[in-house]
Amino acid sequence: MISGSFNTFREIQYGLTQAFLHSGKVVDVGEWQSIRRSERDLPQQRTVELQNVVFSYPIAPTMEELQEDIKPNHPFAEAQFQDRVGGVPLNPPPSDKLWPWAAHLDDSKPQGQYSHTYPERFWPKKAGQAKQVMDSKLEGGVLPHRGVRFDYGDLQDVVSQLAKSPHTRQAYLPVWFPEDTGAVHGERVPCTLGYHFLLREGKLHITYFIRSVDFFRHFPDDVYMACRLCQWVLDRINSMGDFFDWPFTKCGTLTMHMCSLHVFEAERKRLERS
Repeated sequence: MISGSFNTFREIQYGLTQAFLHSGKVVDVGEWQSIRRSERDLPQQRTVELQNVVFSYPIAPTMEELQEDIKPNHPFAEAQFQDRVGGVPLNPPPSDKLWPWAAHLDDSKPQGQYSHTYPERFWPKKAGQAKQVMDSKLEGGVLPHRGVRFDYGDLQDVVSQLAKSPHTRQAYLPVWFPEDTGAVHGERVPCTLGYHFLLREGKLHITYFIRSVDFFRHFPDDVYMACRLCQWVLDRINSMGDFFDWPFTKCGTLTMHMCSLHVFEAERKRLERS
């Protein structure tokens, strides 16, 4: 396990680069994004990996300060974040075309859709249903998805929960759903597991659980969007009315738990150069 607390994103990158060079282990996982070796010879199957990486990072109060410190992929990261919090379970989200390493959607799937998207997982009540249910005139006539006993919740429900019970320990937004368990459908499953929000001593903290992260391609954007989510939740609560002393609450820290942080083995020299 590797853990630490940092003040700037550059410190995080430097510390993790050193950890890769001194402690990283080569792992051949035998597949990449649900594609197995027997189907295609993929160099991405072999990675240099750090396991159980945990760090804390102070969340800047504004989007501009976050962008200046983290330097996420622009304009993708902010556009993707807006797709995620927009309230519509988009699949595919338009911002995907802006990702610097974007691959073409699989046209063999219905309407070129993914096995999942983060807008769907943030707003799952009507996800996967016909497009016309997004029409506000029909919204009330369409039943939301239901779990074992209750209807699904979504990001707005987490916001409402925090607004009504500021010190709750239950404010969690899951991204990993039961349908992902065991990957029985043979498709890609989310990297993100979920986000937990906790208000303590006048600060709203966010803890981000993620199973798998590519250090070069995804890590900066993942950190940026988790921090933006904390900012967004705080702003959303304040826009709803006078709850508790939320107007005096600030963003606290991002704590990120990564089960597997990795780079492709072929990119090891890039670590040395950086």
